[in-house]
Amino acid sequence: MNEIFKIFRVDATAAHKIQQSVNDPHHHDFEELIIGREGQLEHFIDFRSKLINAPFVSFVTQGKLHRVQPIVKDGKCDLWVIRFKSEFIAETTFQLYSSFHDNANISFEHNSCFERLITLCELIYQEYQQEAADLAVIRQLLSTLFTIIESDRRKLNLNSEESKKIQSATFKNFLRLLDEHYKEPRDVNFYAEKLFMTVRNLNLTCQTILHQSVSEIIETRKLTEAKNLLITTDKTISAIGFDLGFKEKTYFTHAFKKKTGMTPKEFREEMNKLLP
Repeated sequence: MNEIFKIFRVDATAAHKIQQSVNDPHHHDFEELIIGREGQLEHFIDFRSKLINAPFVSFVTQGKLHRVQPIVKDGKCDLWVIRFKSEFIAETTFQLYSSFHDNANISFEHNSCFERLITLCELIYQEYQQEAADLAVIRQLLSTLFTIIESDRRKLNLNSEESKKIQSATFKNFLRLLDEHYKEPRDVNFYAEKLFMTVRNLNLTCQTILHQSVSEIIETRKLTEAKNLLITTDKTISAIGFDLGFKEKTYFTHAFKKKTGMTPKEFREEMNKLLP
């Protein structure tokens, strides 16, 4: 996807067209949120297939192998599909990984709470359709959309094994500590000691939920913030790296490029084109 953000609607006609096209399991370089108001979704993810009835919310993190197939039910299908690059709402995306990594689909009830999500999708679409769409407005609306989804998710009190893992007090405490200290030169031992557990057990917890080691998660958090600072501030690349605990600019540049495929300078230039 070349755009940093995209939103479109899938109705019954579009669903039939998708059913008739080639649709193999794939992965993509963007995040994808699907909000279903009518119809069904056949979702292949985590090497298993699941049929979801509307209303539902489905979120797929970038790089995850999956396939979605919208299905018309009782003559109806109404899905909102939102695609965006992780850096578009960098400050939010990191938290999304912990919430949805092993539980991509959430079933809801038809009520006023769910309709709030539809209203936000319509507002986002209206702005997106403007001749000179303001991406700052879209970004705020999208962040609000995810905030409401997470709030409603907690109210549902889901009991699946995945949800129990995601709601793990240990992991949430780790994320809280990480948000407080990720700019500091802290290693895995620091977080393990703060949580009164061994490094091995903390790594096991993180591997279970995010399939990443503690060190990888710390680096991901730093680089997520680096993206945010590169987009929203005029700080030099050296200053951003130093603020995030990278003592050498070359090490910061190497770590950033390894994770994103481009240098911090290239990333900033690319984002300046997309988000003037």
